[in-house]
Amino acid sequence: MNRLWVLLGIVFLAVLPLVSGEYFVNLGSQILITVIFASSLNLLVGYAGLTSLGHATYMGLSAYISAWLSIKMGLDHTITAPAALLLTTLIGMVFGWIALRATGLGFLMLTLALSQIVWGLGYRWVSVTNGDNGLSGLTRPHPFGIDLDISNNFYWFALIITCACIYAISVLIRSPFGASIRGTRDQARRMSALGYNVWAIRWTTFVIASFLGAVAGLLYVYFHKYIHPSVMAITVSAEALLCVIAGGSGTLAGPLLGALVVVVLKNYASAYVERWNMLLGLVFLFIVIFMPAGLVSAVDVWKKRFGSGSKA
Repeated sequence: MNRLWVLLGIVFLAVLPLVSGEYFVNLGSQILITVIFASSLNLLVGYAGLTSLGHATYMGLSAYISAWLSIKMGLDHTITAPAALLLTTLIGMVFGWIALRATGLGFLMLTLALSQIVWGLGYRWVSVTNGDNGLSGLTRPHPFGIDLDISNNFYWFALIITCACIYAISVLIRSPFGASIRGTRDQARRMSALGYNVWAIRWTTFVIASFLGAVAGLLYVYFHKYIHPSVMAITVSAEALLCVIAGGSGTLAGPLLGALVVVVLKNYASAYVERWNMLLGLVFLFIVIFMPAGLVSAVDVWKKRFGSGSKA
């Protein structure tokens, strides 16, 4: 039954551009990008038990590297995309090696400090990042001759990438390595006593999360055709963390629901409410108080009640 619902959900998302306007198609593309970004953070927060406040660094770095190579070096997307993913992942390796010298609050503060360094460079290294003006004049790739400047085509492209990332994460967390990740979260000392290298498991998870964050960064810069240092700000990392917690950390569907709520609220509330972030905070407060396990838990409760009611 679960597989059937997943299949129906994918079919619905695939036909969405055919039954809706361009605004909703673009909104859907933004949600899909946020889903990848939040899901990558969920690997750390939900499955490894490592709360990070610097995950926007990898989305921003990937976007900036791709944009700089394209604008300044004149390279094609077939080169800039792999280069951005590789370089961002390598930086994630270094940052993971530094941040994982601590756990808990220390880990959170180290990820925050590292992200602030990169964010500051984004504003100050004007010769590379163009400072507060950002990098503009970017183009979208044309994979297999498909014009991604058409909103529907970009949406379907983002949907395919999102499905591939979610599937890869599901395979990972259901593998023996995924079990070891959860083991380091729940019983780190016992895992170490059993002979597992806890630090190496966490570091590998950090690197994978960095890579997936870089994938979200590429889609982000392709969608907006512009990149600004604010993409690497703490608020972006906090919004991703909000998606994970609100949806349900440690679940596959949690970041999907969380991203849907956050992006829709941002786009609609900001049009009617000047201080829309206060509304976002109130919604988050409501979820934490009444649904501490996230929206996924509420959906599960509803399914159980609906199922029992239908049987009766």
